[in-house]
Amino acid sequence: MTRYYRPICQGGANRPKEAHVLAGGWTWFTHVEVLERNTAPRVISASEVPDDKLRRLTAPRAPICGIEMARPSVMGILNITPDSFSDGGQFDSVDSVVARASAMVKQGADILDIGGESTRPGADTVSIEDEISRVVPVISAIRGAMSAPISIDTRKSAVAEAALSAGAGLVNDVSAFGYDKAMAGYVAATDAPVCLMHAQGSPETMQNDPTYQNVVLDVYDALSERVAKAEAAGISRDRILVDPGIGFGKTLDHNLALLRNISLFHGLGCAILLGVSRKKFIGTLSGAEVASERVAGTIGVTLGAVMQGVQMHRVHDTKEVNEAMSLWAAAYL
Repeated sequence: MTRYYRPICQGGANRPKEAHVLAGGWTWFTHVEVLERNTAPRVISASEVPDDKLRRLTAPRAPICGIEMARPSVMGILNITPDSFSDGGQFDSVDSVVARASAMVKQGADILDIGGESTRPGADTVSIEDEISRVVPVISAIRGAMSAPISIDTRKSAVAEAALSAGAGLVNDVSAFGYDKAMAGYVAATDAPVCLMHAQGSPETMQNDPTYQNVVLDVYDALSERVAKAEAAGISRDRILVDPGIGFGKTLDHNLALLRNISLFHGLGCAILLGVSRKKFIGTLSGAEVASERVAGTIGVTLGAVMQGVQMHRVHDTKEVNEAMSLWAAAYL
């Protein structure tokens, strides 16, 4: 039976000699929780973890787009869509997007994520032509105005190719190569890193009664399989980010289980990207029905993930999140 090892993260300067630094970052651990299907979790000393599993947990992660993974980083969201759940239709010109991009960088965004197709629950698929026409002018304009790294949020290899040609440097595929069979080969042929996100089902149907045997282990196994597929295509593990896909084919309880156990995903040997910004589950728990009023909830969940060593955080509110992370680090690291 497969055993999974979730590091129990701690922080601060008073690190015991026997502690292991998690993924070369800012947290450390002396114990891990052992998870197995149909078996109660148990806690063991990190010294009892098999060597190959311990190496995966402790190996420093390579920089992504020049961004060091030894510290938390911020990915600013720029959706160039009329129907995204939070900021759809907000930008009516290329100039307005460039202005927002500039503001995000000044507010501490390490990278900008540009998307031309909404993947909110119930969203329809956008044609390749329409998606390219939305994102390429924006990416070109941002690249002409500033040097900040750019990520293209797309499931389609043709869109990824057009975006990288325009100046993007990271492919953020919410289908983890499951939508376009050509995507893995295309990314492998470039030097671009990729984010592989877990989603159960397509945006049109993913919230129609999502079910799992064990959501944490099922998502881990699914991402492990996609990472292996990427490696088989020629994409080295140090070019891969993984994202558990909060809200993508998950109920409230599924989302919370993943967040409580997110340090498990360091066992994949990749840096972790997390996108919780303004999502519905935050509104459900906080009572904030309007997406733009979920900033405080977003910060709370984000800091919880920072304490579990999550490296990159995809957010709308770059200023508020960056300030919160800076203050947290000043007080607790």
